[in-house]
Parts: sequence; C-alpha cells; structure tokens
Amino acid sequence: MKIGFWFLVMIVCSPWAMGAVQDTLQPQKREFLRDKTIVPVPVVFRLPETGFGAGAVVASTFSFARDSVGAKPSQLSFGVTYTQKKQILVFLPFTIFYDNNRYYFSGDNGWYKYNYFYYGIGEDRIEQEIFDVQYPRVRLLASRLVAPNTYLGLRYQYEGYNVTGTRPGGELASGRIEGSDFSRTSGLGLSILRDTRDIVFYPRRGIFAEAYVLPTSRIFGADRNFTRYYLDLSHYKSLHKKVVLATNYVASATVGDRVPFSQLSFLGGQKKMRGVYEGFFRDKNALIGQAEARWEVWRFIGLVGFGAVGVMGDEKDIIRLNKPKYTYGVGLRVTAQKKNHLNIRIDYGMSPYGHGNLYATIGEAF
Repeated sequence: MKIGFWFLVMIVCSPWAMGAVQDTLQPQKREFLRDKTIVPVPVVFRLPETGFGAGAVVASTFSFARDSVGAKPSQLSFGVTYTQKKQILVFLPFTIFYDNNRYYFSGDNGWYKYNYFYYGIGEDRIEQEIFDVQYPRVRLLASRLVAPNTYLGLRYQYEGYNVTGTRPGGELASGRIEGSDFSRTSGLGLSILRDTRDIVFYPRRGIFAEAYVLPTSRIFGADRNFTRYYLDLSHYKSLHKKVVLATNYVASATVGDRVPFSQLSFLGGQKKMRGVYEGFFRDKNALIGQAEARWEVWRFIGLVGFGAVGVMGDEKDIIRLNKPKYTYGVGLRVTAQKKNHLNIRIDYGMSPYGHGNLYATIGEAF
C-alpha cells in the first residue's frame, strides 16, 4: 500500500467502541426534529502531498417531526482537518428530505487550502506535478416532487479555484493549461432526479438517478463560458436477505473552449473508480460503470467487493472505447447508526496505474 494514503480512521468510533449518540427523549408536540442521531468520527491520515493530518467529522441523521414515520431520513455532516503542511479542509455535505419527501435538497460545500497531484490531460501521462490551491466550493440542489418518485429542480455550482503554487518548469507552470492560475466557475441549470430506493443510506432495491445540464456563464458571475452534461444512475438489487448487488453508471461531458482543468471529467477518487488517484485521468468526457457486492456478515459488520471500468474522450474522439481503465478492491463496513443503516466505510482499491489506495469515510460510495 502506498504510504501516502489513508491508514487509520474510524475503528475507534464504531458502535462497540464509542457508540452513536441517540436522542432518547420522547417526541414533544412542538419538536422540530425527531430520530436524531449524532456520529462523531476522529480522522487520522498520512498522504505524500500533505504529511500527517488529523481532524474530525460529525455526521447527523434526523427526520422532521411533522413528517410521517415512513418519510425518508436526512443527513448532515461537518468536518475539519488540518495537516502537517498547514493545509485546511472544511466541508459541509448534506441531503435533506422535507414535507414527507415532497422536497429534496442536497449540497456539497466547503473551503479548502490544499494541494493535489496533476498527471496531464487525455491519454498521455506526464511526470507527477504537485500544485497548491485555495478555493471555496458550493454545490446545491433544490428540487420538488413532480411525479411519483420523480423530482425536478435547480442545481447551482460555484468554485473560485486559485492555484497558488506549481512545480517550476512543469506543465501547469507553463500557462498552457486552462485554469492553471485561476478560474471562477458559476453555473445554474436544470436537474431531474428519480428515487425509488427502499432505504436512503443502505438501499436493498430501487434506483437513484440524477441528470442535469449545468451552463457556467459570465451571466452567473463566472469568468468563462462552458456547459456540463451529467448523468449518475445507481441501481440496487437484493440477491439474498444479507447480500445486495449495487451498480452505478456515470456519463459526464464538458462542452466549451475554455474549460479549466479542475472542471474536466475525471476518473478516480473515493466514489468513482476507487483504486486510482482522483484526477489521475481527466478529459472532456467520461463514462464509468462500477459494481459492488455488499454482504452483511454479522450484526454491525459487513464486507464488500467492488470493481469499475471507465473510458475518456474529447472533441475529436468523443469516447475512446479501445482504451479502458479499470479498478477493483474490497472493503469493510461498520454500522454506526442501526435504524437507518448508516455505515462507516473503509475501502482498499487497486489498479494497474499505481499503488493501492485506502479510503475511509461515512456512507456508501453510491
């Protein structure tokens, strides 16, 4: 395993070690929330680009008191980490179902002072470059039920990506790459979402899919114009009372002449093609297919096996089907909140493109 990847998180905060904090008070007539659960998660890691780092994540699940017992639960997380090289990550993701699932809101927001690796664009790999960056990120979706299990809404995204340091003599330092110094993206577009999952955090059947078109434009405050087309579909099927097959399909395309490298479609990371560094492959277009077998072994312990295939493309070759990339791996699940089956996830992914990667977080990859 590459020494610079996640190696210790969460075992100490499993239910049998520290326990989830559950609200045991009886519901009151004027209570706003019910079924509140708080899961604190200490984080310790070491990455080659950061050195040692530590922090904490607090995840909360809840339902609105006015909603029926069968309404889907909501989740909100807040995390802060600090590294040996004085890097800071602050993040606030959430998913909220309100008014008996009539409204669905989600977000992935944060502020980051960090650095990443860059390996080039397209099929040609370059020597690894490290670059420093500071940026706020806002990703919001507000949608309303318009048909059974179907939502229509607006998606907004903003990112002020300020590259503060690059490798001297590298490709990013040359200025030839769009967004290698600064880019401000701000987009507002239409989203349609389909949700037939039986359980939000650990589905055993159903689908969860979103398709959106997101124009980034100077009209919305961006410093350039381009459009992203995106589809993300997950399907769940119960093979046995303790075995679930989950599959996920992603199609991403960015159309425009001045798409910054940070906004290109990519492969890798803790959700899409675990086992390869996030952004190791990036280009205008991407297709990803991944599958995961989930086995509930004993009480709050589960195991998974997963694999993924992805392909890239650009304006000339829309999708290069003859140049697939693939990853595979195994994982451990520890149930942190039993009622809604919210899991602590620890995955080890592998690929032919480098050493294995260890990921640890809350919630399933898809």
